[in-house]
Amino acid sequence: MNDGVVIIPTYNEKENIESIIKAVFSLPKDFHILIIDDGSPDGTASIVKNLQSEFTNRLHIIEREGKQGLGTAYITGFKWALKNGYEYIFEMDADFSHNPQDLLKLHKACSEEGADLSIGSRYVTGVNVVNWPIGRVLMSYFASIYVQIVTGMKIADTTAGFKCYRREVLETIHLDNIKFKGYAFQIEMKYTTYKCGFNIKEVPIIFINRVLGVSKMNGGIFGEAIFGVIRLKLRSLFKEYPQKGSISCH
Repeated sequence: MNDGVVIIPTYNEKENIESIIKAVFSLPKDFHILIIDDGSPDGTASIVKNLQSEFTNRLHIIEREGKQGLGTAYITGFKWALKNGYEYIFEMDADFSHNPQDLLKLHKACSEEGADLSIGSRYVTGVNVVNWPIGRVLMSYFASIYVQIVTGMKIADTTAGFKCYRREVLETIHLDNIKFKGYAFQIEMKYTTYKCGFNIKEVPIIFINRVLGVSKMNGGIFGEAIFGVIRLKLRSLFKEYPQKGSISCH
């Protein structure tokens, strides 16, 4: 079984993509990378394909037509990773807001410290965010507190997008039942993992706002998360979740 694959969704990341790929491959662990590119008009996919000859069998790409949303990108990546036998499946941004070195900490939490899902957490030891406007920091921080209150999850960073799953988690969750496509997808995946009885561990990281390229965040994304979490909680009242150890989908 392959050890770990880092899934990186991309849309117009030509300034970052080669550097992030090489940073991951320079780590003292044999991670593979899967790029999910949503038809970037700036040539991101071409850069990746040119690098594939240098990183044979370690660098993979799935190209999709147009922007289909973060959630569907990750679901596509999760299914590919399960089919290809990976034990640890990571989510990471392309823009260096997530430090590739922290992949080692996330991997260790799942491989040695008993976590089924490890989360690179901006808020578990205070607020560890660099170069964000204060308004955005507050919005993100209080959104996480709001999600904790509504869902009952004891997770400080509920909207985090830097994570490592053991494959059993993704095999147990019925991925086709995940409803959200945008950033509320991150909340729904954590909540479903939590409801299925898996062990979740937060690993402190420092999040650094992107230097190159354009942020995909906007106010609507937070709106989806705020209203989406209420729908998520209401749906959960009438839903049975498969439990850890069952590897069955309902």
